[in-house]
Amino acid sequence: MREELYSEEDFQQTQTHIFIVVGASGDLAKKKIYPTLWWLYNDGLLPEDTYIVGFARSKLNVQDIRKQSEPYFKASPSDAEKLNAFFQRNSYVSGQYSDEASFKGLHKHLQSLPNGAKANRLFYLAVPPSVYHDVTRNIRVTCMSSVGWNRVIVEKPFGKDLESSNKLSEHISALYQESQIYRIDHYLGKEMVQNLIVLRFGNRIFGPLWNRDHIAAVVLTFKEPFGTQGRGGYFDEFGILRDVMQNHLLQMMSLVAMEKPVSTNSDDVRDEKVKVLKCVPELTVDNIVLGQYVGNPEGQGEAQKGYLDDPTVPKGSHTATFATAVLYVQNERWDGVPFIMRCGKALNERKAEVRLQFREVPGDIFQGQCKRNELVIRVQPEEAVYTKMMTKKPGMSFNPVESELDLTYGNRYKDVKLPDAYERLILDVFCGNQMHFVRR
Repeated sequence: MREELYSEEDFQQTQTHIFIVVGASGDLAKKKIYPTLWWLYNDGLLPEDTYIVGFARSKLNVQDIRKQSEPYFKASPSDAEKLNAFFQRNSYVSGQYSDEASFKGLHKHLQSLPNGAKANRLFYLAVPPSVYHDVTRNIRVTCMSSVGWNRVIVEKPFGKDLESSNKLSEHISALYQESQIYRIDHYLGKEMVQNLIVLRFGNRIFGPLWNRDHIAAVVLTFKEPFGTQGRGGYFDEFGILRDVMQNHLLQMMSLVAMEKPVSTNSDDVRDEKVKVLKCVPELTVDNIVLGQYVGNPEGQGEAQKGYLDDPTVPKGSHTATFATAVLYVQNERWDGVPFIMRCGKALNERKAEVRLQFREVPGDIFQGQCKRNELVIRVQPEEAVYTKMMTKKPGMSFNPVESELDLTYGNRYKDVKLPDAYERLILDVFCGNQMHFVRR
C-alpha cells in the first residue's frame, strides 16, 4: 500500500516516532543530522512524542554525542533548558554494521522506549555506501516496526556508476517498498531550488518565454572557494562529476526544463523530471572540460596547496575537481538550447545559481548597446531572484544601461527564517512527502 501524505491533524496526533541515526558518530551526523533535529525540536516542528536513537560502531554515550554535535547547533544561552530536554530524548547504542546480533540489540532498545513497540520508525543511513547492503538488510530483518510505519533515508552517492547504482537499487527494493525509501539530495531542500516550480508555473509572465524561441542558453553553476580540506580520500573516489554534477546540478536542470506536472503530487513532479532526462543524449568528450586545481604560490594558508598536496589524496590522481559540461534536451521546447553545467572546488567564490540568458532583441535600434536579458535564481549564498534588463540611463542622455529588478530574500523577508535544507527534507520524511526526494 502507498503511504499517503499526512494531514496537519494527523501530524499533530500523539503517535510515537523514533528517529534512528545509523552512523551517529560520523561527520554528517554531528554537523547536519543532530543539529537539524535540534532545530526542528526547538521550533516545535517535530511530532510531540519523538525519540532519537544513535547507532554506530564507536563506544560512545549521549554526552559524547552532545559534545561533538552541539558546536553546530546555533543555540543561545537561553536555550539551555530546552537543550537539556532535547538530549533527554536521545539515547545511543553501539554495534557493528555487519552484525545481525547488534541490530537485534538495537531493536530491543527501541522496544524498550515508551510506546516503542508501536512507534513509527525513521532510519537515517549516515554511513559509507560500502556498508549500505549490510545495514539495510539487518534493519529489515531485525528492526522494523510491526505496528507503525517504517521509512529509510539513504544518502548519496547512490552507487558509483550505472551498474553499482542498479545493484544497490535492486538490493534496497527487494527489502523495502518504494514508498518507504527516501533517497536524499539535500539540494532539493534548498529554498530557491524549491522556488523554481513556483516561479515557473505560478507566474503568467514566464510561461510564454520559457522555450527555445526566447532562451539562448541556461547556465547552472556550483562553485566552492575551498578544496578537499582533508576529505580527499572520499572525494577522490567520486570526483566533482559524481559529487555535484550528476545530482545537484542535474536536479536543478530537470526542474528548469521539465513540463508542467499534472499536480504537485510527488510522483507527478518526478514523472516530468524523468521525461526530461530521457530526452538528454549521452554526454560526449567534445562537450566537456575537466580540470584539477593546483596551489597558488601567492596565496595564503590552504590556498597555497593544490589538490595533490592533500595527504589524503592518492599520489598522481587524475580525479577532476572542476568540470564544465554542455547538455542538450532534444524535445520541442528546448531543441538546440545549451544547458551549461559548471562546478568546481577551490574557485574564487562560493556560489550556486541558475542563469537563463534570453536571446538578443531582433531589429536592434541601439547599435549593439543592449545586452542579453537574464533571469537569475541564486541558490546560495544570499538567496535571490533577479532579472537583468535594459533601461534608459538616467539623465539627459538616451543611452541604454543594464539594470536589475532584484528580489533578494535578506532584504525582502527580513523577519523570515529560511530553514536549512535538511530541516525541510527530514520534516518531509516525517510527513511522508516524497516530492523532494530522488526516485529510482
